[in-house]
Amino acid sequence: MIRNIFIFILTLYCGVEMVSGQEIVGDTVPNPANTAVELSAPASQDMPEAAAQAYRSQNYKESIALYEELIAQGMADDKVSAQLYYNLGNAYFRDNQLGKAILCYERALLLDPGDGDIRHNLRFAQNRTVDRIDTAANLFLTNWFRGIRNVFSSNQWAITGIILFILFLACVAVYLFMRLLWARKTAFYTGIVILLLMIGANIFAFSQKSERTRKDSAIVMVGAAAVNASPDTNSNQLFELHEGTKVKIRNRDGNWFEIQISDGSIGWIRQQDVDVI
Repeated sequence: MIRNIFIFILTLYCGVEMVSGQEIVGDTVPNPANTAVELSAPASQDMPEAAAQAYRSQNYKESIALYEELIAQGMADDKVSAQLYYNLGNAYFRDNQLGKAILCYERALLLDPGDGDIRHNLRFAQNRTVDRIDTAANLFLTNWFRGIRNVFSSNQWAITGIILFILFLACVAVYLFMRLLWARKTAFYTGIVILLLMIGANIFAFSQKSERTRKDSAIVMVGAAAVNASPDTNSNQLFELHEGTKVKIRNRDGNWFEIQISDGSIGWIRQQDVDVI
């Protein structure tokens, strides 16, 4: 029985390690001038400061180019920074590229969903969009789950899971090797609570990881995009979406996406009119 419990817990522990991966999430700050990103290449060490300086000098296009290059380098090293996406979003917003700004904020939020600065700037940018779409009501449990899950990033939940795993092992050790009855009872019930919390941390970590890898959301990147009844330019136009609007991708057909907006409406949009988050 004890052996089976250890096998189960070790399986959860390995799952936590897999969720951690190699993702690196930086702390976001309101002003890109405070950005500090460590890169392995010595030639790139001054680029974050150069990008921040260009932003301070209101040379937003140069700042955008530098941040884009930093992100490309990070992706080549299999590392993604929420901080860089956040600062790039700020530069795009100042350059009046609303769609790209919202796209960057959304990508930063996927990496660090608990960051208040990212959420604030995202809401501020969304208030500049043309479309005002009512949101369909979600189940209370769904909102509750997402609210707790988004307090931390997947890496932070994974670390929490590892800490809880170590505490659980300590409780198991006390239960197996201590002779005092009260100590064994305390370790037993405390271990059950810690085990449940560890399972919850793993669920939240896997849920966030899955949301990032699904790639099922996108942002409209053009001034006005037609949404048709079928994947054909000659089909009936159902409605029109504008730059910065977020859509959920339901299906793909060639160069078309079947999308759903927040009020539940469904239609087909050209792939070239949106960028996947």
